Amino acid sequence: MAGTILDDILGVAAARAADAESRLPELMEGARRQPPVRGFGRAIARSGLSVIAEIKRRSPSAGVISGALDPVSQAIAYEAGGADAISVLTEPEFFGGSLEDLEAVREAVAVPVLRKDFIVGPAQIWEARAAGSDAVLLIVAALDDETLASLVAVATEVGVDAIVEAHTTEEVRRAVDARAEIIGVNNRDLATFETDLSVAEGAAGAIPAGVITIGESGVSSVEGASRMHRAGYDAILVGEALVRHEDPEAFVAALKAAR
Repeated sequence: MAGTILDDILGVAAARAADAESRLPELMEGARRQPPVRGFGRAIARSGLSVIAEIKRRSPSAGVISGALDPVSQAIAYEAGGADAISVLTEPEFFGGSLEDLEAVREAVAVPVLRKDFIVGPAQIWEARAAGSDAVLLIVAALDDETLASLVAVATEVGVDAIVEAHTTEEVRRAVDARAEIIGVNNRDLATFETDLSVAEGAAGAIPAGVITIGESGVSSVEGASRMHRAGYDAILVGEALVRHEDPEAFVAALKAAR
């Protein structure tokens, strides 16, 4: 049976996790030299709809989104538009990202920065912090329950926020069991890479009160942002639509005003 795109991505991620593990003492020292974290969860839990604006060159579903993307100028435009945080894709083979992109963005803006990647081992969390990340993404579908809970605990140890990403109501329950304090519901099916905003709408009721919530993927308009806001999400994460927009600063501002 042929594997899914997620299987292919995770195969590569395992090799990068092993490389990070081999450099763990160096990464831990680099993490400890970083300035204090900026408080990702706190930044997106403010009143109104928060926007996490993403730096994203390409993806398996969309192909090349912007081959000439300048992460720093894009991030500065996002921040000028009122973005509450910035997500940086650091996965190199399928998304064209890098930790260097994250480092450059973190230096250029004052808002918190998320390392968006496929994290499967603890050393990658230390690696994220050593590059300046304020938060990391942990994908429920990519991890068994024991590993997920362990990585949430490692993020706490490192001092970064963990966004635990679910795609179904059952995965939301697994995220809750792992003591996730921030849960993102991804509208993109990781097997087919198709998006459907009703996924997040349907899963919202399974998230306990007090957990910070993010509607991820598929928001390409103010109406889409409004749907996530009406479903009760604290924030939305928007990538492709912002990268393709001729005026990302204005689009961030419009998304933030959605009700």
